[in-house]
Amino acid sequence: MISHHGAPHRLHDVSVRPFEEIVASHGATVLRVCRAVVGPIDAEDAWSETFLSALRAYPDLPADANVEAWLVTIAHRRALDVGRATSRRAVPTDSLPEHADARADPASRDPDLWAALQRLPDKQRQAVAYHHIAGLPFAEIAAILGNSPDAARRAAADGIKTLRTHYRKDENR
Repeated sequence: MISHHGAPHRLHDVSVRPFEEIVASHGATVLRVCRAVVGPIDAEDAWSETFLSALRAYPDLPADANVEAWLVTIAHRRALDVGRATSRRAVPTDSLPEHADARADPASRDPDLWAALQRLPDKQRQAVAYHHIAGLPFAEIAAILGNSPDAARRAAADGIKTLRTHYRKDENR
């Protein structure tokens, strides 16, 4: 297939994929990342904000972009925004929030792990989420967190070490 510029047109280019495919392919990962960063109550808001922002920016995304890393970067920023907004408003307690589809989120299999993850310091929680949930390499995590790949690797390792230590204790109570 040839584009209107006469160059070969690759079907896997970002610009060819409908945005709905991007949501379908990466929606569950983005939800898990949002949940890890802001917790289960605000995760769906952060997920929605992520894809609204992504939809606006999608037409300008370079064809060779790493879509998952791009979405995790947006999710990181939107989750922080949602977290800040939540901390500024009262939370009603009369009703329980709706939960995401259990097939899209491992929390239904292991809700205590999510609670343990929330107790990690921010950088460790984010590094663990971005590497172990979203599967991003440490160089991309470093760009998101504004540190070095070594610092991102260390934060993820420290987070996993803390989870292994404290999560096991929580589990045995």
